[in-house]
Amino acid sequence: MAVPLAARYVVGALGLLLAATAASSVIGTLIVPRSVASWLTRKVDQFVDAVFTVATKPIKDFRRRDRVLAAHAATLLLCQLVAWLAMFFIGFSLMFWPLVHAGITVAFATAGPALWEIGSARARGAPEETILDIASITGIVTVTLQIAYLPTLYSAFNRRETEVALLAGRAGVPSWGPELLARTHYALGSGVSTIDTLPDLYEAWERWAADVAESHTTYLPLVRFRSPKALSSWVTALLAVLDSAALILALAPETAPTVPARLCLRGGFTCFNEIARAMGFPIPAEPDVSRGISVSYQEFLDAVQRMRQVDFPIDRTPEEAWPDFVGWRVNYEQAAYAIARAVDAVPAMWSGPRRHPDPVIPPGRPPRGKPPTKPQRHKARSGHDV
Repeated sequence: MAVPLAARYVVGALGLLLAATAASSVIGTLIVPRSVASWLTRKVDQFVDAVFTVATKPIKDFRRRDRVLAAHAATLLLCQLVAWLAMFFIGFSLMFWPLVHAGITVAFATAGPALWEIGSARARGAPEETILDIASITGIVTVTLQIAYLPTLYSAFNRRETEVALLAGRAGVPSWGPELLARTHYALGSGVSTIDTLPDLYEAWERWAADVAESHTTYLPLVRFRSPKALSSWVTALLAVLDSAALILALAPETAPTVPARLCLRGGFTCFNEIARAMGFPIPAEPDVSRGISVSYQEFLDAVQRMRQVDFPIDRTPEEAWPDFVGWRVNYEQAAYAIARAVDAVPAMWSGPRRHPDPVIPPGRPPRGKPPTKPQRHKARSGHDV
């Protein structure tokens, strides 16, 4: 049965809409230097995530599951490319249909090869040639942009993972905030406290958080790139740094590098919140202080005990410090937990629940050496206004 020409033009308009949607997604994902919402890339991400969730569900051991999830980001990139090209293929084929005097299969057979070559012997007339040439250029440009996109991704990944790897010696593997403070004071059993290095650490991680917030919201697949080692994760690393800053401000205000720690906290929770929102999580602009935090007071006391094991200089009692710690952590906990669960990060201490019932993995610790004999207190440095 012959399809009326008017109906073909309606279908052609639908094809134009599909091609425009795919083009908008490509431009927003690969060219525009900011987070651009695209339902297409979000649906692809949800589809790939669902596939990996089902595939890893039977795997109980986290390290084995991490090896499978290492392919998640690469699969996402490939599926994005396939989705774009498929929408272009369908869109240009439907646009071509009103121009051919044959069935829709001829339109698909003509427009399909055009995505990979310039010109077509089947084209008749200027409108057909124009559509096929645009389809050809679109296919080539899409593939080229995706290939050119990879060095940018891996450059941002390498910058991110350098700081994560350096943190392992300070905060343990997996990283944990109280462990970071304890080891910094303990200084690998050297007998000399290195608390005076915390200002530089917090300044570096403030800059790191700004870099990650910009790169990971602009190129969202970066969120899915896993660390080279199973027990490391950019999510738990940043969470450990923020927890350490919150702890030292709450427990040891005389020792704390106040300005660097506060700036690091602001940069860190801004990073978590922006990435979580880009991933589609409903993170409020202002945290609900009344909801509190998931870390219990007993867990907080255990952390204080860990710091006291190495004679960390503490100025306040846990009872006095607890409200301040809650006040800091409520700013970033919800977003950090949402991201950690979404990417199935290593189940570090104080990092929230996961999709799988994994036991919490405490940080590994080296043999005990010589503790510092005289804690070196560091005065808070002045800095710029927040």
